[in-house]
Amino acid sequence: MAKCFYCRNQAVTFRPYSGEYLCSSCFLKSVERKVQRTINKYSLLEETDIVAVAVSGGKDSLTLLTILNKLEQRFNETKLTAVTIDEGIKNYREESLKFAESVTSELKIPHKVYSFKKLFGYDFDEVIETLREYGFDKSSPCSYCGLLRRVALNIAAKDAGATKLATAHNLDDESQTVIMNFLRADYIRALRTGPKLEKIHPGFIPRVKPLIEIPEREIILYAYFSKLPLHSQTCPYAQDAFRNDVRAFLNKMELTRPEVKYNILHINNRLRSVYMNLEAQLSLNACIECGEPTSQELCKKCQLLKILNQIKAGTHKT
Repeated sequence: MAKCFYCRNQAVTFRPYSGEYLCSSCFLKSVERKVQRTINKYSLLEETDIVAVAVSGGKDSLTLLTILNKLEQRFNETKLTAVTIDEGIKNYREESLKFAESVTSELKIPHKVYSFKKLFGYDFDEVIETLREYGFDKSSPCSYCGLLRRVALNIAAKDAGATKLATAHNLDDESQTVIMNFLRADYIRALRTGPKLEKIHPGFIPRVKPLIEIPEREIILYAYFSKLPLHSQTCPYAQDAFRNDVRAFLNKMELTRPEVKYNILHINNRLRSVYMNLEAQLSLNACIECGEPTSQELCKKCQLLKILNQIKAGTHKT
């Protein structure tokens, strides 16, 4: 049997991209070190930050919360709070909400849940049902959900008095997003890639991604070895997502080129200077309806809600 690269105990996992065999204890420590290095390398967090951690209750967000809680012990001034967005997806979100509450309670971290229903007047099932009944389904459900979640998280972070919003995007998520943006030729979305998104508007809470250099497979193992609960449900709206095609492509590439996802991350970081120039040209203002940052007069969230309200009232015109 293979021996751990660090302590010579029996290894339980292998990293194809680095050639390391690791035991469970050394593996956990190595992931935590990688997250700490990521935070330091990109200056993601300061000691005086109030960090709102986006906790869905899935493996990624619970792993992020667990690691940040451990790192927080070294920086006494840093404060963590957890925020959860309940989209209102029947038979999917209920389990992860329980996991989020359980882990935040165990770690003694303040936790608050915000629902689409209370924030926007619709839960997500109602949004999709309304759009589909009217035949207004030009985008995939994931696009609508992502739009509303981004706004909800910004509202939640502001409500928590946070100076940073930490999300659990991992290496797989980020590499997929970079490729998707290229395939869509979407430079606006490209502005949201990278380890951090600075304060681009007074009403926007800066976002950081401490797990951006951790592969999804290692997050699954970290959650397993840490005995974190694993969400067993799959989102019913994700089956037709564009991301699934890109994920399958990259995973196939990774079989023969283990470093491919890191390479995508690295080249995207090199392109950040170009994105920053584009960002400087993007003038943001407050939405005339809700006050959230937007490049238009009426933000996309309010545009969507306007359509939904008109459909409900029978006044929407195609």
